[in-house]
Amino acid sequence: MSRSLSKGPFVHPSLFKKNLNLKQPLKIWCRNSFIMPEFVDSVFNIHNGKSFIQIKVIEDMVGHKFGEFASTRKKNIFKKKLKKK
Repeated sequence: MSRSLSKGPFVHPSLFKKNLNLKQPLKIWCRNSFIMPEFVDSVFNIHNGKSFIQIKVIEDMVGHKFGEFASTRKKNIFKKKLKKK
């Protein structure tokens, strides 16, 4: 179920307090916050449960949540078998 249109998108209040024009990326733990147009061309470090993933926000990301761009699942890597000679 999506959020009610009368409430508007959820953005953690601490994101608006921070200066987005800094050289160093901002660390974010709130993956459920929406990406606002003010965040375009800013760099964020999004926590995926274990480490931080660095993401630069572009115009196509506006309206999505931060958590969509930092996967919490680890991909399986299968080793290739070497042929015996």
